[in-house]
Amino acid sequence: ARLVPDDAQRTLAISPCSSVHERDWLPERYAAIADYARERHGMETILCGGASPEERAMGDAIVRTAKSPPVDLIGRDTLPELIALVARVTVLLCPDSGPAHFATMVGTPVIGLHATSNPERSGAYFSRSHCVDRFADAARKFRGKRVEEMPWASRIEEPGVMEQISVADVREKLDALLGSRA
Repeated sequence: ARLVPDDAQRTLAISPCSSVHERDWLPERYAAIADYARERHGMETILCGGASPEERAMGDAIVRTAKSPPVDLIGRDTLPELIALVARVTVLLCPDSGPAHFATMVGTPVIGLHATSNPERSGAYFSRSHCVDRFADAARKFRGKRVEEMPWASRIEEPGVMEQISVADVREKLDALLGSRA
């Protein structure tokens, strides 16, 4: 498979994993977004990420669950190839992780998934308006606090936190982003 998509093809890259498993969204929800991107926006979807067993398992689960399986490059690209890929796609979808910041470096919009961390602190700098922010919901549910009551650097890295983010949340951000780029 080509690592870098054709400029004419609108492409969604999904980098589904972060360095902390609790920051990762659910594979069936990533698959639902890949299907939605194809059906609603005619987008190709590419999975990218490292070669760890966790990332491989996530990629396999997304491919298995999607009606239109994405191109799976997880574990098959180098860091320079990942940056080149991210520079050419239409949008990157990922949790709070390094690829969000790579995309910012090369000018690619990011739909960041934030429930474990405050996107005001750790979100992709130029893509804050595209961020799905459920940190306040997680703070209430998992800490019994308002965001303002928590230390600035707080993270809520517990099982189930990322479930605060719905497929509808991400669809809304994708639709808004693509509408603004039409």
